[in-house]
Amino acid sequence: MNTKIAILFHLKRSKTTTDGLVPVYMRVTINGERLEISTKRYVEESKWIVSAGKLKGNSEEARITNEYLDTLKAQVYQHQTNLIKLGSPVDIDTMRNKLLGIEEKRRSLVQIFEDHNKQMEMLSGKEFAPGTVERYKTSLKHTTDFLKWKYNVSDVDIRSINHTFVADYEFYLRSVRNCANNTAIKYVRNFGKIINICLANGWIDKNPFANWKAKVKQVERIFLSEEELQTLCNKNFQNQRLQLVKDVFVFSCYTGLAYADVHNLNHSHISIGIDGGKWIFSHRQKTDTKFNIPLLPQAENILNKYADNPQCLNKGKLLPVLSNQKMNAYLKEIADICGINKELTYHTARHTFATTVTLSNGVPIESVSKMLGHKDIKITQHYAKILDKKVSADMNLLKEKMMKKEEAKYSLVKES
Repeated sequence: MNTKIAILFHLKRSKTTTDGLVPVYMRVTINGERLEISTKRYVEESKWIVSAGKLKGNSEEARITNEYLDTLKAQVYQHQTNLIKLGSPVDIDTMRNKLLGIEEKRRSLVQIFEDHNKQMEMLSGKEFAPGTVERYKTSLKHTTDFLKWKYNVSDVDIRSINHTFVADYEFYLRSVRNCANNTAIKYVRNFGKIINICLANGWIDKNPFANWKAKVKQVERIFLSEEELQTLCNKNFQNQRLQLVKDVFVFSCYTGLAYADVHNLNHSHISIGIDGGKWIFSHRQKTDTKFNIPLLPQAENILNKYADNPQCLNKGKLLPVLSNQKMNAYLKEIADICGINKELTYHTARHTFATTVTLSNGVPIESVSKMLGHKDIKITQHYAKILDKKVSADMNLLKEKMMKKEEAKYSLVKES
């Protein structure tokens, strides 16, 4: 946001009047770009000092004219100061508008961000998950904190955002906020959505993200092994709350449903599928993507167990799901009791379904992707991990096929 300004007063001889007077023009150069404005003053060329840009002598005319030119110069620097305080860009366009008294509608970053978040909040639970709304609120707070930290302002004109601003914001998230790589990138991308809104509306001409690149690091996904899942299934808790949390979690292990989709599950989502068995037909709350999942016996048994649960009957739901926060808290306790040395969260169930329950048992990744409701199979590849056990089984099948081919060749040779 540093700006270099140079001011020069000169005579424009091409516009000399019939009585021999020459108009004085003010040339303002900002970062190499020029702006010329008439001072509406006319002088005799013989009285003008080119090197000094003023009238020579101490006459009344010279004193009044030179004081007026000094006042114009002071106005330029005052406009520069005011624009900086407002967080507006100091360029030829903004300076011209200021000098000519043209008022522009100022669009500020924080105001646009707040308007975006208000709209998201109004659509919370419809088009946006509540968690997504909260993430954008956090992203806005990081943005306002950054403006205070870097520029000591509460808001800036959207036109002042450039590549340097984006790079500095990312640095702030990584250093001052101590965000991990993927978290920092997530917040910068949230900020990028606001920039895209400004570009789409024509409020800015250049995309400050044009040369910004970020590499998301692949995170090791936690999932339950076959043995750990079986241990969990076999465990019965005297504490009803723990038993309930375990059952709902296991249900997701055998269906791949995310927390929000299990929470919303009702009787209308269960129908008879193409194979004559019960299926779940629904749309993901997060992406509104359609998914169809055949009910495995383990999942169907859990639904039958809670069919007469008072809470389910009152709310018209299939399972009595606690809040996500409580579910995660109880899952940590369940993991300790079962001797599972992993940081369990509810989302672990979704990874377990993708890896242990389906992919490791020979279900093609295309089918897994469809059941998870993913729009791109690359997303499924982040969820599902090919285990050595599966690789070994696949290679053993290949060995058997190759051995049979060799045996067939040997038999043909022997017969001949």
